[in-house]
Amino acid sequence: MDKIKLGIIGFGNMGVTHSRNITSGITQNIELVAICDTDPDRIKKVNEDYPDVKTFDNAEEMYKSGLIEAVLIAVPHYDHPPLAVKAFEYGLHVMCEKPAGVYTKQVLEMNEAAKKSGKVFGIMFQQRIRPHHVKLKELIDKGELGKIKKVIWIATDWYRSEIYHQSASWRSTWAGEGGATIMNQSPHNLDLWQWLFGVPDYLTAFCSWGKYYNIECEDDASVFMEYKDGLTGIYTTSTAEAPGTNRLEISCDMGKVILENNEITFYRNTVPEREFSKINKAPFGKPECWECKIPVNSTNHSDHSIVLDKFADAIRNGGELIVNGTEGINEMLISNAIYMSDWLGNKKIDLNNFDDEKYYELLMERVKTSKPKHVKKIIADTKGSY
Repeated sequence: MDKIKLGIIGFGNMGVTHSRNITSGITQNIELVAICDTDPDRIKKVNEDYPDVKTFDNAEEMYKSGLIEAVLIAVPHYDHPPLAVKAFEYGLHVMCEKPAGVYTKQVLEMNEAAKKSGKVFGIMFQQRIRPHHVKLKELIDKGELGKIKKVIWIATDWYRSEIYHQSASWRSTWAGEGGATIMNQSPHNLDLWQWLFGVPDYLTAFCSWGKYYNIECEDDASVFMEYKDGLTGIYTTSTAEAPGTNRLEISCDMGKVILENNEITFYRNTVPEREFSKINKAPFGKPECWECKIPVNSTNHSDHSIVLDKFADAIRNGGELIVNGTEGINEMLISNAIYMSDWLGNKKIDLNNFDDEKYYELLMERVKTSKPKHVKKIIADTKGSY
């Protein structure tokens, strides 16, 4: 098929990654024709590395240039929704880096704009296509686990040192990023959580603010999740543990599943636990259990490139996206509820009746008192530094 003519907004870490994937041919169905960034030094770098790519320092100028038919947004989080909404107004297809935004109110507005435009809208939750995540989803959807009772995810392998948090003016600030580990690293985990188990009905959260680093946002968090069907879950994360752990443990009627080090181990009961409990006559009896290593097909493909190629296919041929952009609201709801719970004294938050306006109000209170050394430029210029 004809390659999609793409413009990228933001030539930071992810913008550079996507640019390299496209120009090297790893991403096969996209042609990079334009890059926008407000930083003159980055524009200079683009001109040196990609002399045939048109550069812009203003997103709207790129939108109306006629050069592109789709845009990839890879900028600080607050700018995701407004840039996406404007792109839809210009009739462009949109791929947005995670997270969808910073607060549910703006993400809902973005989703509405996407629906009205009729354009393809994707979001870069590429971890959904990693083979072990795909296999785990398959096991759950086919009912191999039976009823899921409890989920515990230790996600502390997101280590970042002090220099990371100080590497950009917007990082780990309320005004620039809207949070830290929950808003930056955890979106992948929280998206996978809701994809596998659904959005929880309630949650209670405990966060530590600048406990390990010179930042105003959280660098450690633990969350207790509840579902109306009885499922409970614990999610704990940090950017200050080295070596960290990435271990997802699922307790279920058919036993226990552990995903760790890209391996799935199913401790499978030969009889469902609930059934065994009814028929067992021995006071200390337990179901017979088999340790099963679940085979997972490996892949050498780039997760990001697969998402982009599927995005191109959706535009050209009506193919299916890896993740529809409107689904980003689910992860955003969980992350916002985590912050709100802690801000309100570890209050249990009802996610089915989440107060979008209240959250926005509480967030803006923190934005107003953000550290000037981090956010002076961002407050004066909401475009920030792409």
